[in-house]
Amino acid sequence: MDLLSSRWSSSFTPSFILPPPSSHHRKSSKGVFCRCSVRPDPWSLSDGNPDRPKPRSKNPKRPLSDDNARRIIKSKARYLSVLRRNLGPQVRTPRWIKRSPEQMVQYLEDDRNGHLYGKHVMAAIKTVRSLSASREGEYDMRVVMSSFVGKLSFREMCVVLKVQKGWRQVRDFFAWMKLQLSYYPSVVVYTIVLRLYGQVGKIRLAEETFLEMLEAGIEPDEVACGTMLCTYARWGRHKAMLSFYSAVEQRGIVPSVVVFNFMLSSLQKRSNHQNIIDMWNHMLEKGVSPNSFTYTVVISSLAKEGYIEEAFKFFYEMKNVGFVPEEVTYSLLITLSNKNSNFDEAMNLYEDMRSQGIIPSNYTCASLLTLFYRRGDFHKALYLFSEMERHKIIVDEVIYGLLIRIYGKLGLYEDAEKTFMEVGKLGLLHDEKTYLTMAQVYLSSGNPEKAHSIVESMKLKNIILSKFAYIVMLQCYVMKEDLDSAEATFQAISKLGSCDAGCCNSMLNLYRKLGLIDMAQNFISQMRKNQVDFDGELVRSVMAFYCRRGMLRDAEQFIGDIVRDESFRNNTFVQTFYTFMHGGNTHQKLALENTQNCHQFDLMALELMLTLYKDSKSSDRMEGVLKSLLETADGLSVATKLINSFSKEGDPITAEDLKRKLLELICKTNIGAASSLANAQAMNLKRAGEIFSGSNADSSGKSLLCSLIDSYAKFRKLEDAYSLYVKAVEAGHDLGAVTTSIIVNALTNAGKHEEAESIIRKSFVDSFELDTVAYNTFIKAMLEAGQLNFASDIFDHMLSKGVAPSIHTINTMISVYGTGRKLDKAVQMFNAVHTWGLHLDEKAYMNLIGFYGKAGERHKASLLFSKMREEGIKPGMVSYNIMMNVYATAGCYHEVEAIFKSMEDEGFFPDSSSYLSLIRAYTVSSKYLEAEETLKSMERKGIIPNCAHLHVLVSAYTKAGMIEQAGQIYKRLTGNGLMPDAACYRTMLGGYLRRGYIEEGIAFFEQIKENLGPDRFIWSMAVDLYRAAGMEIEAGGALSIMNSFDIPPSSENIQAGSKSETSSSR
Repeated sequence: MDLLSSRWSSSFTPSFILPPPSSHHRKSSKGVFCRCSVRPDPWSLSDGNPDRPKPRSKNPKRPLSDDNARRIIKSKARYLSVLRRNLGPQVRTPRWIKRSPEQMVQYLEDDRNGHLYGKHVMAAIKTVRSLSASREGEYDMRVVMSSFVGKLSFREMCVVLKVQKGWRQVRDFFAWMKLQLSYYPSVVVYTIVLRLYGQVGKIRLAEETFLEMLEAGIEPDEVACGTMLCTYARWGRHKAMLSFYSAVEQRGIVPSVVVFNFMLSSLQKRSNHQNIIDMWNHMLEKGVSPNSFTYTVVISSLAKEGYIEEAFKFFYEMKNVGFVPEEVTYSLLITLSNKNSNFDEAMNLYEDMRSQGIIPSNYTCASLLTLFYRRGDFHKALYLFSEMERHKIIVDEVIYGLLIRIYGKLGLYEDAEKTFMEVGKLGLLHDEKTYLTMAQVYLSSGNPEKAHSIVESMKLKNIILSKFAYIVMLQCYVMKEDLDSAEATFQAISKLGSCDAGCCNSMLNLYRKLGLIDMAQNFISQMRKNQVDFDGELVRSVMAFYCRRGMLRDAEQFIGDIVRDESFRNNTFVQTFYTFMHGGNTHQKLALENTQNCHQFDLMALELMLTLYKDSKSSDRMEGVLKSLLETADGLSVATKLINSFSKEGDPITAEDLKRKLLELICKTNIGAASSLANAQAMNLKRAGEIFSGSNADSSGKSLLCSLIDSYAKFRKLEDAYSLYVKAVEAGHDLGAVTTSIIVNALTNAGKHEEAESIIRKSFVDSFELDTVAYNTFIKAMLEAGQLNFASDIFDHMLSKGVAPSIHTINTMISVYGTGRKLDKAVQMFNAVHTWGLHLDEKAYMNLIGFYGKAGERHKASLLFSKMREEGIKPGMVSYNIMMNVYATAGCYHEVEAIFKSMEDEGFFPDSSSYLSLIRAYTVSSKYLEAEETLKSMERKGIIPNCAHLHVLVSAYTKAGMIEQAGQIYKRLTGNGLMPDAACYRTMLGGYLRRGYIEEGIAFFEQIKENLGPDRFIWSMAVDLYRAAGMEIEAGGALSIMNSFDIPPSSENIQAGSKSETSSSR
């Protein structure tokens, strides 16, 4: 750059002088004189020839003060042009400024050569910076800068100060600045000094400078105060920062969002989350608009302080403003939702994150795997593992531990063991939790020896055993029934701290299993003496011990003590015992409003209570329990389950005794109580009918009739239900819309469409008052019966009665018109939804899209699907599958692939139907290799193929004449445990017959004939195969079997090898 500057500096002397214009032409030399017809343009640029100068302009420009200035500017422009080309197309073109002659002269005198500042400024910067190598006191700034006195303006001195890096040079130069005549106090120069002190941590000097600014009468602005706040925040001086912020706030100065972010970030590093929340509230009060970083920090602090609702509130506010949350924010909220058992919220967050294109971290994946494990969604867990592999997310020991736990939960103990060995080979086996997870898997598989060996291997690797490790050892000894080792381990756990309820429960169960009654009783007494914190399982074990040994007084005393604990106030097991044992005691009476519904009674508690009263010979109390049950809703159903429980446990005497007592109690009840007891399972419905027939025909009889019909319908005694309904209607009873809906729905589900239709018509004739649900049931019943015209009439009758349809009604009517191939009426019904004040839902859209697909209207289906998404309705898994099936039927595999990928991007896990559509699309387009690869991919992701997948592939191969490939697919899938259906059998056998594979077809039939039912198509093809092979005896045997099944011969006559020529040509 210096060389270029010197070259530009030497160009000030003109290199040539333009000659004066000549007024006459030079005479030509002797010889032939020629005049050319082509003359040079007199107005072209000068070529430097003094004989032919450029003509003067009519309006000459004002000449520059330096004749060489224009040449210098053009030379510099050419240089910068080359420089821009070398820097690439993204470089910004400098904006050229037209200078006046005086400005141009000053530019040349400064000799900047493209620098931002003049040479004297650059020299001052260089001089001050050179002092950084000198120690304290080795120089005098006044002497060093003596040559610059009077040469630097205030602005130039600020420039020199701003670019310094050493705090000593800043201090000394600033002191020199204040001695210059051009200096005047300004908040700008003080802000520069504050920033430089803050960068190196000289907080005391910064504070002194700030006080000096105040003493000079300069009012600090937002930038100066923000610089000071950032200095405190940078170096963790939070107390001083908050105090200074209070002073700034009192002066009415509002820092910028960048300063707030600086303070929030500093507070978060020290986990001062409450101060962050307070600072956030100050921000909002001052009207400072937060940015993405602010939301990220505040949401994290709110979550860690337990303000869950506020964290989610500002998370959604952040999204509404337009900011995209970071992965760490999603991860934190997913983990928080997981801990609070809000699984749906966690899944929504994950799907939202994937829709934003954010790849989850391994920590987020670990949280999601924990979620899937708790919910039992192991299919989703395996799919997430494949997603991690696809995105190359590092799998750490925690994730491997979760995988081992999932394998153990699925009963895949060998896979869990292989994974554990693989973790060891990878060198990731360091955490005690991974060892203990594998030990628990061995315990779940009933192998305490291997579980104990895992704990012993931890000792060999010098891993310090925690309390949890000793608990696992205790479980091993309890499973092995090793009493001495179990007691020794229990004592070791006691030395590490108080034993928890799980350890005590294991020991109590061991005593019970070994029949050590006295030791068990002493152990319970010792637990109560040591004030062990009982949990639900331990309470169950103690009460089971007391009840099954008839220890009534101990049981009552224990449940009376345990119910005082607030943690058991909502425990149904404890509350059930307390309700029946102490419900009548006025001194110990508890609020029973939560137990009036028998659905909140604990069946195990009731069973133990009845066992206790039976063994303690307290028949009055047993009867009281049963009577209390019968006085509650569905109480007899609960009693029925108890009777069945006694029967299954091999105690038929108690079961019969309970049944007898129930019969006696029911016979003593009135009609009002009987109407609520008609749902009896232990009582046969015949007995319930006898109760009804023996009662008075008062207003409560209708309620009992409805209960009886409901009971008949639930227990599938539809003939009795139908008969009772008809008799009641003939007797003039209007049983109401609910009962009518129940009986019609039950008859429809059982295929008794004529009876259902007769009830519907009768209800119209008798002008029964029906509601929307009843009409919906009627329309659906006739839809399934194929009575489409009558279904349409029901809808018209509904409108004529002034009953408003629901969105379910509209969906059903779309199905009615779509099934009847009246697509135009289905569309009219779809478009008329708004006239009833309804809003279309996803089901309505997809219902019509499905019928568009069946009609071959793929374009209309696609448009409707797009419209649904534009309306803000997010398609679910079923919607995606329907749309893929529409395209798959026509073989549009590109569209199916696109929807499949879109579904994955939205966070949905493809299921069996999704892969079926993809396979069908490939087979229709003759993409057989892609179809097989899709099937393999489906199996790799843990989705087991079914008969539909097999049938699609086999059918495609047989139609294409690729019988061998069809056989290979059939063998591979059936070898994996798939049981084909009759359609697969027909397709394979028909393929063999049509293509002339007679021997293979016969062998296939011999293989499957044991699994065949009376299927006339398969048996008829078997007869044709036998006859084609000349095996008349076997053909006759097949015909005999068909006659025994009363199967008529198939009308389809398939000639053996009718398509073999086509096959061979292929």
